[in-house]
Amino acid sequence: MVEKVEEIVALLSDLNDVNGVRDMAEQRLAEGDAAFVADLGVALFRTYGAAKRPIWQYRSVFDSVFRLLTVAADAEHLGHALRLIGTVASGDRKMARYAASLLASSRPASDLTRAFAGGQVHAGGLEELRACLVHELVLRGEAVGDLQGIAQWATSRHRGHHPLSWLPLHRSSIEQSPDLPSYSVHGSSYSLPFGPFDTGVGPAPAGDGETASAVETTTPSAAAEMARAVANWAEESNGRIEARTFALSAAGGSIAKLLSVLDLDCLAPEGQRSAPSAFACAPPQVWQVLFAAASTGGAYNNGLHGAYGRLEAWKSMAGLSGAPQTATFADVERHIHDHRWFTFSATTKWFEQVAWDIAVAALSPDGRSLAVLAATDTD
Repeated sequence: MVEKVEEIVALLSDLNDVNGVRDMAEQRLAEGDAAFVADLGVALFRTYGAAKRPIWQYRSVFDSVFRLLTVAADAEHLGHALRLIGTVASGDRKMARYAASLLASSRPASDLTRAFAGGQVHAGGLEELRACLVHELVLRGEAVGDLQGIAQWATSRHRGHHPLSWLPLHRSSIEQSPDLPSYSVHGSSYSLPFGPFDTGVGPAPAGDGETASAVETTTPSAAAEMARAVANWAEESNGRIEARTFALSAAGGSIAKLLSVLDLDCLAPEGQRSAPSAFACAPPQVWQVLFAAASTGGAYNNGLHGAYGRLEAWKSMAGLSGAPQTATFADVERHIHDHRWFTFSATTKWFEQVAWDIAVAALSPDGRSLAVLAATDTD
């Protein structure tokens, strides 16, 4: 087996089995040679990474090398991991998000302050990593404001332009139980707090009076905002999304009955095998579902990971609660708490009933506006 970086890279496309390369990288890291592993990753990326469809040998070996340095390397070798991440992330923001999730799940926050020190050769590529790391740590309950170096970077004036700067540097009471992945060198695991449907949430109150009539008020911008948490299901997998808003003629009545007369595609009578059921829930339950949808993705993609998953879950709830798109985080949080939240379910042909089904609704404080978001995906 050749052991020089240049020779490995040159011969990679001829290999029918790349296990030997992966095993060698693990062995070299076990011997303390993190520099070799980083050099290999950088050389692989520069040779094959720019291809529209990189060869399978590269995809397999590079991910293994990337995980080795971010998950398994000793703290003293973190600089080599940052060198590789900076090289890759300078042109691929998705890899920065992935790296931040790997690092935050595998290392003490105190070790990660090194990523926020200035002077790295690839500092430009590390800026996105830093932005994501901050919120990956927040999601894990870390008090980033107490971590010297991280707090200074996260609160600096130049960070204000970044999309993630809209989020607070602490976990909201709504973010009670974020489902976060755990990683090893050879794989990962996470839970899915959605579909196929179960009825473990308390049933929605029946309500008084007759079912209100409804007029649709959906606008393209409102639909896009409500769907932000699940947009990756449609863009990168096989997902379908329905996001709609309605003005109601009166408050009260059964939410389940109201949903059944709204002419929703997801509850279309011709494909319906059971009447819809609605279940009252609290904002943290809705956020947990939307965060998992955004961060872990659908059937054929890996989602946005923790930091942007957090952002998109909040933006979807902002849209569902009718908050202006220019609203501050604090204003959105108030809007969310003012609304009544429901999940609903029905066995219809629209929902795939595999592992990715979501159906939530938000009712305004006066009971006269309803927003609905449904999504499904399949492998």
